[in-house]
Amino acid sequence: MTDPILMSVATALATKAATGLYEFVKNKFSHRADDAAVLAKARDAKPDSPEVHALADALSRATAEDPTFAAGLHAQWQQVAQKAESGGVNNQVSGTVHGNVVQAGDITGGIHFGA
Repeated sequence: MTDPILMSVATALATKAATGLYEFVKNKFSHRADDAAVLAKARDAKPDSPEVHALADALSRATAEDPTFAAGLHAQWQQVAQKAESGGVNNQVSGTVHGNVVQAGDITGGIHFGA
């Protein structure tokens, strides 16, 4: 069974919701061709997709093999979680979008789209 935390990390990586976390894992996986391919395939995949599950499995293997990476991944994930809990912005858009999408933090005033 996939670790729920690693599944959450994999989902954040797939949606690139946490750029620093994504770059951290991408750097680690750059030395692991199979895992780099898994990371690339998971990009923009739906949270419960086979691609995201495969990414969680790759993370599980990498953290089991490398305690330094495991500690770094945990620290990066804690930063993402703390930012989200303290009012940070964590935008995610998935699936097919028909129309306009705005991803933003604080907005003062309105937003208008031209027709």
